[in-house]
Amino acid sequence: MSTAQERLVLGPELAGTLLTPQEFDAADEANELYVYELIQGVLVVTPPPSEEERGPNELLGYLLLAYRETHPQGKALDYTLPEHHVRVRGNRRRADRVIWAGLGRLPDVKRNPPSIVFEHVSPGRRNWKRDYEAKREEYLEASIAEYWLIDRFRRCMTVYRGPAPGTLERVEIVVREADTYRTPLLPGFELPLGRLLREADRLREASRGEAD
Repeated sequence: MSTAQERLVLGPELAGTLLTPQEFDAADEANELYVYELIQGVLVVTPPPSEEERGPNELLGYLLLAYRETHPQGKALDYTLPEHHVRVRGNRRRADRVIWAGLGRLPDVKRNPPSIVFEHVSPGRRNWKRDYEAKREEYLEASIAEYWLIDRFRRCMTVYRGPAPGTLERVEIVVREADTYRTPLLPGFELPLGRLLREADRLREASRGEAD
């Protein structure tokens, strides 16, 4: 796509362009009104996440930072970022949030793979298969310890983990709306799923009220 003299600026007009991972990573800047992923060498351009996704994501970020700052074991959380590209199978997936844990230092966010990837399920059968199947395989093969997938339509969160030491079987945990999720990667951290789902509900209801 690009040469040494060209500056690659990502924008919606480039959707469908063939790129190498190196070209994608070297992009100088991007139109921030869109989301960009590199899937099987093709630039995929999509609208930004909805408010019903961004709101719970912000709340999760707040809960994580509060844990790091106030919990006795909070230093287990090295760092967290929203809207981050994850390198998998030569692809570049855009995750809603990523979390680094257990390094004991600030991660190199471009090189160190995250410990946890957090995503929302997008509506539609095709997106459902991508989120529940394709991304699950890519993230676990990339040695990401946990993949948290929130499904506000089914009112649950599915957590995928790679095989435990000495085993070959992956772990799948379904967290229900009334449940609180705890992970060994962040000792003492509690994620009340219902609180995230209610945040999405509040934003949806407010949006409907404005429309009326």
